Amino acid sequence: MNFIKEFVEYLELEKNDSKYTIQNYQLDLESFLKYCEDNHIDYLKISYIQARGYLNYLYNEKSAKASSVSRKISCLRSFYRFLANHNIENYSFHLLKLPKKGKRLPKYLEYNEIEEIFEIPDLTSPLGQRNALILEMLYATGMRVGELVSIRVADINHTQRTIKILGKGNKERIVYYNPITEKRLKLYLENGRGHLNQKNSEYLFLNSLGGPLTTRGVEFILNEIMKKSALTKHLTPHMLRHSFATHLLNEGCDLLSVQELLGHESLSATNIYTHVTNDRIKDVYLKTHPRARK
Repeated sequence: MNFIKEFVEYLELEKNDSKYTIQNYQLDLESFLKYCEDNHIDYLKISYIQARGYLNYLYNEKSAKASSVSRKISCLRSFYRFLANHNIENYSFHLLKLPKKGKRLPKYLEYNEIEEIFEIPDLTSPLGQRNALILEMLYATGMRVGELVSIRVADINHTQRTIKILGKGNKERIVYYNPITEKRLKLYLENGRGHLNQKNSEYLFLNSLGGPLTTRGVEFILNEIMKKSALTKHLTPHMLRHSFATHLLNEGCDLLSVQELLGHESLSATNIYTHVTNDRIKDVYLKTHPRARK
């Protein structure tokens, strides 16, 4: 039985994991099996000591980061749980203690920085209209870049100003956009997209050849926009997603609503933004409390 193939199919069909997750897990498994082969280890019967040896190998010889090691061990735990369902039980990797990952605060743009980069695209050209809409959509909805490039024109409800998107694990959710985004969307649909759509595509965002825009293409566009600004930050799609969440919380939006809008399964994933907004709260306190002002 080809357990790797069966496991990948299990991730695709039963767990509905994203292509990115499945690809990483497959690479992690192949790397682990190569290690076992090189060290004459039967991966089906690997001992706790041998599992510890693999952990040390990742740290010392591969110089892997804590986050990378955690993902690889999590992958192996999932793989051995899958094997247990086929009556092959081995819990060596479950006994390992995962490395602690340092919490990184999300990088986001300040309000004035948002305004600066949004002024850069040329609204008189098809590509400029598209690029302006990309910025607006990412910031207005907080969607992931993969969700952005998957939008079809038919997914947009202009009356309600909503978009149906397909998120992680093939889960659908509705996101909302504002009147400013609506203005950019209307300009692009009535003008720029018609010039770009040489292949009668159903997708909203198109490249210069008329095909669907890719995540890599969006990253390149944002990088080029940043080069034209006076800012020193490295602009990424996820930074706009972080800015969306941070600014909503700064303006008083509750955490559960932000969780829903971001498409997070658990509140713990959204909690990281409270570290950022706490700085904002402290600043407000120092500026507004009578004794703090003194």
